[in-house]
Amino acid sequence: MVRSTKEHIGIIVGGGPAPGINGVISSATIEAVNEGKTVIGIRGGFKSLYEGDRHCAIPLTLDDVSRIHAKGGSILRTSRDDPEKVREKFGVLMSTLKALGIRYLITIGGEGTLFMAHWIERESRGTMNVVHVPKTIDNDVPLPGNTPTFGYETARHWGVKIIENIMEDSRTTGRWYFITTMGRHAGHLALGIGKAAGATVTLIPEEFRDERVSFRKVADILIGAIIKRLSMGRDYGVAILAEGISEKFDIEELSHYEQIERDETGRIRLSEIQLGRVLKNFVKETLDSIGLGVTIVDKIIGYELRAADPIPFDIEYTRNMGYGAVRYLLKGGTGAMIVFYEGHLKPVPFVEMIEYSTGKVKLRTVDINSETYEVGRSYMIRLEKEDFSPGCIERIAKIVHMTPEKFGERFGYLVN
Repeated sequence: MVRSTKEHIGIIVGGGPAPGINGVISSATIEAVNEGKTVIGIRGGFKSLYEGDRHCAIPLTLDDVSRIHAKGGSILRTSRDDPEKVREKFGVLMSTLKALGIRYLITIGGEGTLFMAHWIERESRGTMNVVHVPKTIDNDVPLPGNTPTFGYETARHWGVKIIENIMEDSRTTGRWYFITTMGRHAGHLALGIGKAAGATVTLIPEEFRDERVSFRKVADILIGAIIKRLSMGRDYGVAILAEGISEKFDIEELSHYEQIERDETGRIRLSEIQLGRVLKNFVKETLDSIGLGVTIVDKIIGYELRAADPIPFDIEYTRNMGYGAVRYLLKGGTGAMIVFYEGHLKPVPFVEMIEYSTGKVKLRTVDINSETYEVGRSYMIRLEKEDFSPGCIERIAKIVHMTPEKFGERFGYLVN
C-alpha cells in the first residue's frame, strides 16, 4: 500500500483486456517519472476502489515498466462493473482515491470506463485532474477521423490469422463454420476480420436497420449463402457473425428455437444466447429437411484476441497515448479523452462524448452506407437480386429441388 502525502499520478484500467494496455502504462509512467512525478498503479480496476482497498495501490518505477510495452494483458489487471449498480459505493471510491493522494488520474478503458472517468472528474470538483485513454477491440468509441481505438488492429490481425486457418480446414474437410466474434454494440471487429480474411459472408447488426430483426431472416441469409455456394460447386464456407446481432432478435420468436434464460427480475439473459450454436442448429435442421446434409461447426473467438501481444501499430500508438496523457495532465488539463489524430495528440472533452439526452457515452457503429462497407459486402457470397433473374435462379433452385417460382417465394424477400 502506498502511504504518502505527495500528489500522485494514478493509473487505472477498466473493462475487458485489449492489446496495448501495457504500452500506455509504460509510456505514461516513464514520462511522469521523467517529469519528477510519483506514479502508482491501481491494481484490480475500479472494483478495488469500490471496496476501499488501499492495498491495491502499487508504486510504478522505470524498472517496472521499461520492457512491458510489447506484452499483452495488463500488469495492473482490470475489472468490469456496471456504474449504475455501484452508485452507492461511489463515495468509497472517491475517498479511497483521496486517501491514496491521487492528484492526477489516467483511466484506460472503453465506453464504460470513459463514463467512470467523466463521473470522477465531475465529482472531484477541481481537486483531481482526469484524462481518459480509449481502448477497446470493439472499436466502438467515436474517435476523430474514424481513428481506431487501440487494441482493435491487433485483435483484427490475430482474428484474421485464426480465420485463415479455419477457412483452410473448411475447404479441406468440406464443412461450414459459423464464427461469432465480440462486438456487443457494433460490428467493426467482425467486419474487419471477415473482410481481411476473405470470409464467405459476414453479418453485423448494423445491416439490419429495424430495431428488431427476425431470427429466421438471419438464418435464411446463411442458408441462402450455403445454397449459392453449392450451386458454384463449393460445399464449404465460413460465416462471421457479430455477437451484437443477438440483441436485435425478436425474443419471442427466438424462444421457439432456443430455451431463453431470464434473471431474477424476469429480463432476458442476452449473454447466454450462443448465437453461432443457435443459428447452426436451425440452419442444419432446415437444410436436412430439404435433403442437404451440410456439416456446420460453431465457434466463438474473442478471448483469444483480447490479451494478445500488440502488433507494432498498437505498440507505437499506445506509447503516443501514454505520453500524451501525462503531458496533458501536467499542463493543467482535465476532463478529456486523449486521442492521436493526424500526427498530433488532441484532447476531446468528456462532454463531447456524452449523449445529452441519455447521459450515456456515444457509440461508433459501422456505417453501412460507406464505401468501406460496400467493398466488404461486394465480396461476400450471399443471395443477391441478380440471383433471382432468369438463367440464374434455375441453377440455384435446382440445388434444393425447388422450382424457380417456389425458390423465389421462399428466399426472394431477402433481397427485396
